[in-house]
Amino acid sequence: MRVLVVEDEQLLADAVATGLRREAMAVDVVYDGAAALERIGVNDYDVVVLDRDLPLVHGDDVCRRIVELGIPTRVLMLTASGDVSDRVEGLELGADDYLPKPFAFTELTARVRALGRRTTVPLPPVLERAGIKLDPNRREVFREGREIQLAPKEFAVLEVLMRSEGAVVSAEQLLEKAWDENTDPFTNVVRVTVMTLRRKLGEPPVIVTVPGSGYRI
Repeated sequence: MRVLVVEDEQLLADAVATGLRREAMAVDVVYDGAAALERIGVNDYDVVVLDRDLPLVHGDDVCRRIVELGIPTRVLMLTASGDVSDRVEGLELGADDYLPKPFAFTELTARVRALGRRTTVPLPPVLERAGIKLDPNRREVFREGREIQLAPKEFAVLEVLMRSEGAVVSAEQLLEKAWDENTDPFTNVVRVTVMTLRRKLGEPPVIVTVPGSGYRI
């Protein structure tokens, strides 16, 4: 899952980004509304965690622009105000969910994951395919009942492949969904991660390489 965090309190923004990355999400961070619009115009995000009170371009205008673009990105709006009328107004602007500050990080993560599931064809919370069971919320993976310990990027790649439901996923798509914008697009990190993931999943191999196209399960 790829997430954009838009928050002008840099310490909070960086802390949220760090926490979400530990949950195997690819996260980009910006600190004002103008930068947010720039990123949204370039990258495809599953979820935007959007502070409402932003400098340069207000969060409301960023939310309106996402709606106008007609893209499947979901918006979790943050605000320091706990007033009900503010929450209603934010939702009427097109936000998909609303979370007042201060918030518990576990709740933020749960809401981001719930919104991420709504950007594609609805899938069950626990994904199962080819004898593999993946629970994004618990960060657990089992194969034939055996628990498998994965690094965050390995987990992220496996989740993308599981969500594709047998469709081929290109290396470029994996790079876009599992890594942030600071990753060198010419790196071999996808190939290396798939290799280690295959090894950890064990025999027989379940990740198939489709020459010239990508990978599938």
